[in-house]
Amino acid sequence: MSRVGNAPITVPSGVEISVSGLDVTVKGPKGTLEHTIPDLVSLTVEDGKATVERANDERQTKALHGLTRSLLNNMIIGVSEGFRKDLEIVGVGYRANAKGKDALELALGFSHSVQVKAPDGIEFDVPEPTKIGVIGIDKQVVGQVAAEIRAYRKPEPYKGKGVRYAGERIIRKAGKAGK
Repeated sequence: MSRVGNAPITVPSGVEISVSGLDVTVKGPKGTLEHTIPDLVSLTVEDGKATVERANDERQTKALHGLTRSLLNNMIIGVSEGFRKDLEIVGVGYRANAKGKDALELALGFSHSVQVKAPDGIEFDVPEPTKIGVIGIDKQVVGQVAAEIRAYRKPEPYKGKGVRYAGERIIRKAGKAGK
């Protein structure tokens, strides 16, 4: 029995869910998201609660039951509150510059600066030259963009230089042992 899939989703005021066949559209104050649910699960919305039900008790169906419920919950949170992923830049001369709300220029120790364009629905926030915020309504896209920025210069284990998630702990290695 899926414990995640059986939990009802509370729909906050201002969020509207419309279901047409297998297509689900969630509209809220921050925007609109769409998703196609698998045919093994069904969605019902009534009295400010959304429930996901499965067709049978097979293993694959149980997995899709919990997954679909989590994806729909993330859509509702995204259109009402939005998602944010914070990154930190550590290293001498490493910094970020905002080029509007949809572009970044990163100086990460390469011979050239790295230009990052935001996909649709994503904004960048640079409160300090060593801090970056990735903001959007789709949790998957926000996480993917943050991971792509981190991949330009992952934190290295000796000095800890690079781009890391806020609060990420880097396990440090000892350097060469001297004589």
